[in-house]
Amino acid sequence: MSLIWQADFYRRQGLDTAQVLWELLMCDSTRNFEYSATIPQSQANSTWVAAQIQLAAGNLLPDVIQVFRPQSLSLIAAAGRSLGITVEPTRHTWALKQWLQEKQYPITLDQPPPTPMPEALWGEQWRFATLSASDITEVFSDRPIPIIEMPEFLLPINLGLASTLPIPGVVIYGGRQSMRLARWLQAERPFALNYIGGTPDGLVLEAGLVDRWIIATFTDQQVKAAAQMYEQRKQQSRGLHFLLVQPDDSGMTYSGFWLLN
Repeated sequence: MSLIWQADFYRRQGLDTAQVLWELLMCDSTRNFEYSATIPQSQANSTWVAAQIQLAAGNLLPDVIQVFRPQSLSLIAAAGRSLGITVEPTRHTWALKQWLQEKQYPITLDQPPPTPMPEALWGEQWRFATLSASDITEVFSDRPIPIIEMPEFLLPINLGLASTLPIPGVVIYGGRQSMRLARWLQAERPFALNYIGGTPDGLVLEAGLVDRWIIATFTDQQVKAAAQMYEQRKQQSRGLHFLLVQPDDSGMTYSGFWLLN
C-alpha cells in the first residue's frame, strides 16, 4: 500500500513580528502523523522543503504527497522530484484542510470565473440521473469502461450511505465526441459538478485545483427544478454524486465515469 501524505507550504504572518514566515504542514489521512516547520520567506525554497520531508520521514519516505494549494505546488513538486516522490495536485486533502481550519488558517482559494467547455467537445445532449448507492459499486466496478475514477474513500459504503439511497449525477451523451470528451475531462481532473442559479442557470464543473468549466446552460423551468432536486440529493448523499459520459442512451457502452464530491 502506498504511503500518502498531504502537504501545504504557505506564508503566515509571524505572531510576534512583522516578519513573513512560510510554514510547511504535512500529515497523513488519519492525522496520526503530523509535522510542521517554519522558515523566513527569504529562505523558503524547495531545498529546504526536501530537507524537512526527509527529516519528518526518517527512513520511510512517502510514495505520494498530495497538494491542494496552487501556490504550494511548484516548490513541493520540486522537492518531491529531488527525492523521487510523486506530488499529486488534488482537492481531496480533507485531513490537511481540517488541520488548517483548526489552526484558523484560510483554505478558500481564489477561483477564476467559469470558462465555457471547448465547443468541439460538446455532447449531443445531457440529463440529470440517479443511481442507488449499491448500483454505483455493482454496475460500474465491473464494466469495461475506458476511463473510470472511483476512489476508495468515495465509495458509498465508506461514506456510510444506505445501499438504497439515490445518488445524483449527470449523464452526457457524447455521440462521436464521447471518447474525446471523456479524455478531456480526465485530463482536467473533475472534482465536483454544481448547479449555479442565474440568468441563465448552469452546470459548472470544478476541476483541477481551481479550474471551473461551464458544462451546460439552461432557462427551462423543468430543468431548473430538476437541478434544484439534484443539489438537494447531493446534500442527502453527503456530497457524493457522479458524472457519466456515454455515446448514446443504449446503455451498451460507456466512455467515462467519475465519482465526485
